[in-house]
Amino acid sequence: MQGLAVRGAGGRLLRVSDDLVPDDLWERVAPLLPPRPPRRRRYPGRLPVDDRAALRGIVYALGKGVSWADVPAERVGCSGVTAWRRLRDWTEAGVWPRLHEVLPADLRKAGLLEMDDAAIDGSHVRALKGGLTPDLRRSTAPAREASTT
Repeated sequence: MQGLAVRGAGGRLLRVSDDLVPDDLWERVAPLLPPRPPRRRRYPGRLPVDDRAALRGIVYALGKGVSWADVPAERVGCSGVTAWRRLRDWTEAGVWPRLHEVLPADLRKAGLLEMDDAAIDGSHVRALKGGLTPDLRRSTAPAREASTT
């Protein structure tokens, strides 16, 4: 497995995969991320997880379709809960709309994005309000015989 080593919880050395967030993608994403809040001098708490590791966790969970609890911390460099919190924080900070402006523009400039034949699939998106309620279906079973008793 290609990867690099980082210190995980408890100081143990972890091998993480860097193929989930390649260097060229990270160079485009990093400037869009909000700055971290300053740490307190007194009682600073734990060191925050690296932003790239959090992005690896987000890409892993959303790309594989696994639950946040199933994100392998050894592979991505952070827990699924940490990745979920960063996803929440970055969503509130408006990172994803900015990323959706930057990446397609870069791909168009490089001639790698063609939208002539594009399709959008919403079959995996929940209808939060339930959509239209279908009518009850008529039975296609044969009618029961009249009771003779």
